[in-house]
Amino acid sequence: MKIVITGASGFVGAALSRALLEAGHQVTGLGRSATHPLESHPSFVWHAVDTTLPGDWQAAVAAADVVVNLTGATLFKRWTRAYKQTIVDSRLKTTANLVEAMAGGGKLLLSTSAVGYYGSRGDAPLTEAASPGDDFLARLAVEWERAALAAEDQGNRVVLMRFGVVLGVGGGAMAQMLPAFRWFAGGPLGSGRQWFAWIHLDDLIAAVQFLMAQEGAAGAYNVCSPEAIRQKDFAHTLGSVLGRPAVLPAPSPILRLVLGEFANVILASQHVQPRRLVEGGFAFRFAGLASALADIVRRV
Repeated sequence: MKIVITGASGFVGAALSRALLEAGHQVTGLGRSATHPLESHPSFVWHAVDTTLPGDWQAAVAAADVVVNLTGATLFKRWTRAYKQTIVDSRLKTTANLVEAMAGGGKLLLSTSAVGYYGSRGDAPLTEAASPGDDFLARLAVEWERAALAAEDQGNRVVLMRFGVVLGVGGGAMAQMLPAFRWFAGGPLGSGRQWFAWIHLDDLIAAVQFLMAQEGAAGAYNVCSPEAIRQKDFAHTLGSVLGRPAVLPAPSPILRLVLGEFANVILASQHVQPRRLVEGGFAFRFAGLASALADIVRRV
């Protein structure tokens, strides 16, 4: 198939591009990086573009069978008013431009969302049927999903992928956490009682391919591990895998002082369950946190 990936040079996008090429697909990557490590592959085409702006790149979308929308400015920064607008624009404007290019219909759009859709919900189990939250990220996720669903009006099928925190080698959350733990400075964040929704990068890539292959797949899917875990248990498990203690907590007031509004993201409690993936027959390779972290640390 001809597949277009926005955000193809990012942590998830690069891994997904590689996996789809290995599966025999033709992949066109879109993103802001000047170059891409897969450019020499005969079935890969790279376009260095700003997808928040319409342009010639939309022709590749119009010619594709599948579009995977992974574009979004990183959340791992202090949120000034200007940067919050960048977070919004990178998601909503890109998605609107993709939908415009899919006007001919007959395509599949797999569009990223996030478990931030649910807001901070304490101990409440959150399946795909749960209502959205009302903080900044939750409201953004609602708008982001609405923008993607507009493609249905043009005769396309839309899958909304609500990602948990992606754990893997070479980037993402683990790149932030491993150095602290290795220097004996790791520990629970805030109270540590908040639920933490996560997924191994390999399982995420497999889930995207699974949803791509399911002709009846549509609507929202929680893309996270079926093993819900509290943040303090995550910290202790990572410390155990590394042979390091996880005893230095980062109190909520300090996190908010240092990180500002972004601290709410890592202090949120989201007991998310991937009900639709499990009921659809998807098999997780790393359903348990200990095995997932051991695999990542071994490969690092």
